[in-house]
Amino acid sequence: MMPLPLSILFFAIIASACATPNAEQYLDDQTEDVQHPVERIPALPELDDFLTQKVPEDAKLTTLEIVKKYGYNGELHTVVTVDGYILELHRITGRIQAATNSSDVQKPVAFLMHGLLCSSAAWVLTGPEKSLAFLLADLGYDVWLGNARGSTYSRKHVSSSVLEKEYWDFSWHEVGMRDLPATIDHILQITGQEKLFYLGHSQGTTAFFVMASELPKYQDKVHAMFAMAPATYCGRMPSPIMQFLSKFVGSINIIFKLIGMYEFEPTGETMRKFQELVCSEEAITQPLCSNVLFLIAGFDRDQFNTTLLPVILGHTPAGASTKQVIHFAQLINTGYLILPGKFRQYDYNILGNLKRYGKLTPPSYDLGKIKVPVSLHYGTNDWLVNVKDVDKLYRSLGNPYGKFRVPYKKFNHLDFMWAIDVKELLYDKILSLMTHFPH
Repeated sequence: MMPLPLSILFFAIIASACATPNAEQYLDDQTEDVQHPVERIPALPELDDFLTQKVPEDAKLTTLEIVKKYGYNGELHTVVTVDGYILELHRITGRIQAATNSSDVQKPVAFLMHGLLCSSAAWVLTGPEKSLAFLLADLGYDVWLGNARGSTYSRKHVSSSVLEKEYWDFSWHEVGMRDLPATIDHILQITGQEKLFYLGHSQGTTAFFVMASELPKYQDKVHAMFAMAPATYCGRMPSPIMQFLSKFVGSINIIFKLIGMYEFEPTGETMRKFQELVCSEEAITQPLCSNVLFLIAGFDRDQFNTTLLPVILGHTPAGASTKQVIHFAQLINTGYLILPGKFRQYDYNILGNLKRYGKLTPPSYDLGKIKVPVSLHYGTNDWLVNVKDVDKLYRSLGNPYGKFRVPYKKFNHLDFMWAIDVKELLYDKILSLMTHFPH
């Protein structure tokens, strides 16, 4: 690499030395500036006695225990990435009593990847009639559920610990560049198949687009990709919480105080601000407003099964790095709420970018390189994925298969997993589309 001109280095040093404001003084001012284009989470009378209710069994079971409870055969697999992260992978080969439940029977492979703050459990919590993992298994697919580094089932490393800052030095870029390739290679090796179907939600789509654009050879291992709530261009993301956090990405010391130094763990004061931003006054003390996943992603009252809430709370938030959240917040700042912005790598600020990328700004992911068929599924009430940003993604892809709006205007980010009518509104469509591809 050529030596950097002194003028550029001088400019970078000056920019990096800018003073950051005091977190406590800055917090209230930034909260007031957040735009609020979404409906606040309401108080639900049926949750008034939530704390006195008995915790359901499924809230305390692991993913594979839930799989077994509902009569399916599950397997635990372990994958080690090139940078030493030890990932759990959960497999469903079919119903226990079925003649074709054996892992020796070759079936088409479906690989499901969860979103931010979730784990493999997201795909099984609504039971056999509605959970996508079980529906796929019943249709004869060999189902594999991934777990990104830092989440509940993937918190080990060959030489590091979750108590060390080095462990948490990753964003969803590394999930796409290292977790997904290692996982896909393992699945195809075990099954003997050459290709699989990829189904992702939220960050699970983000990581796929990273892998497919930066490691294009992995496109040859995918029949088709089904993106639920695809998160790439985030410039118009309406989530008040993510807007709020985007205001601090240039002040790293402040954001560490707000949401955790390495692992994403918002402080009590930060959670209070989050609640003020998105919850009605009457709802602040209710369980929905005590869970950071709902505060970030929103809530759809009509499609939410309140009896499922304690089960969801037993499995979320499932863990993430502060860097993952910051990376999404950085993307918001590239669009300023009026443009789609850019889908690009992590911004290490000027000095860090010069050292890592050899340029002042991070490189963008080239979505035009992605030739594998991609089916986009989105909702019009999604706090984290703006409809216009989905349009931008569709136009950017090299071979988009289709763009499908969920036919329910209030469908939101978490409805993709847990809506009462998710099978009829979304999954039936995806399952039908999957039959269009030879496998």
